Amino acid sequence: MVNKKKKPAFKRWMSDSYARLGESWRHPRGRHSKVRRREKGKVKMPFIGWGAKASERGLHPSGFREVIVHTPSDLKAMDAKSDAAKISSTTGARKRAEIVKIASEMKIKVLNPGVKSKTRKA
Repeated sequence: MVNKKKKPAFKRWMSDSYARLGESWRHPRGRHSKVRRREKGKVKMPFIGWGAKASERGLHPSGFREVIVHTPSDLKAMDAKSDAAKISSTTGARKRAEIVKIASEMKIKVLNPGVKSKTRKA
């Protein structure tokens, strides 16, 4: 499990008061802005200290490195201890089932198996 720090949701200052403001973070630039001056009790501003460790950056929350897989042959280049397979969205059901089967034999974690039974509802 990745030991990521818990960080606040960095929402744009005053976005809850005005519908015209989106929630995505924008740096406050006002001269008297209490958020810009980082006054106590105001919205938290993002800064470099909130970032994840370099060793944890870009990892899946399970702690594995995500590798996109299109075909079963893509699994051969993966390491079961550090990599997890993420099946491409363009891969069909038959090939997806084959990838899941081979991955289970190789003990590789599949993040989105999504194999459904072949019985259809009429």
